[in-house]
Amino acid sequence: MTKKTSEETSEATSEDTSEIIGTEAGDARVTWHRAGNARLVLAASHGAGGGIGARDLQALARVLPGHGVTVALVEQPWRVAGKKLAPAPKTLDVGWRGIWPALAKPGLPVISGGRSAGARVACRTAVELGAAAVLALSFPLHPPGRPEKSRADELLGSGVPTLVVQGGNDPFGRPEEFPDGSFELVEVPYGDHGFAVPKRAEITQEEAVTVITDAVVTWAGSLG
Repeated sequence: MTKKTSEETSEATSEDTSEIIGTEAGDARVTWHRAGNARLVLAASHGAGGGIGARDLQALARVLPGHGVTVALVEQPWRVAGKKLAPAPKTLDVGWRGIWPALAKPGLPVISGGRSAGARVACRTAVELGAAAVLALSFPLHPPGRPEKSRADELLGSGVPTLVVQGGNDPFGRPEEFPDGSFELVEVPYGDHGFAVPKRAEITQEEAVTVITDAVVTWAGSLG
């Protein structure tokens, strides 16, 4: 399946392609947004309650190919199968492992990334899969209202250069709640778990999304 991109740059190819990848957890789907002279691949998956249409994932897919980064948006098998609820973390990891050979096939360093539950998967499997780095969008540090149920160990254990992009009002963990560690953290002011900002905020929704893309472009440019 192919489709035209909604926004092209001089560095990006003129079309995107999708492919189905079989894994032990079922069929996954990878949609490629290719850079013309790619030096990195960013593989990014969705959270437990949404898909690759999330505003941050779509913005990265539009912007990064113009900066030499091919973006592969990954739909986990449960999502491809039309299920409404994500499976257990171990099953998510199985799906990600099965997709990885296709992500690494271009022969470029791969940034393992995702939003929310997808960020947790990226952190848990980074060293095992040989990821060059991790991009954690809206990392769910804890369930809302349950700070004692911390998942900081997953983030701190990624073992590779890691960038966290977190909404200032994310109920799953505000930036000030994150522990010290060997990761970078960029705050999206006023952003919730989906990086939505209220109308009364001092920045617009477009500006909030630009905070995300600018941060990832700068960070990706520092890798390797």
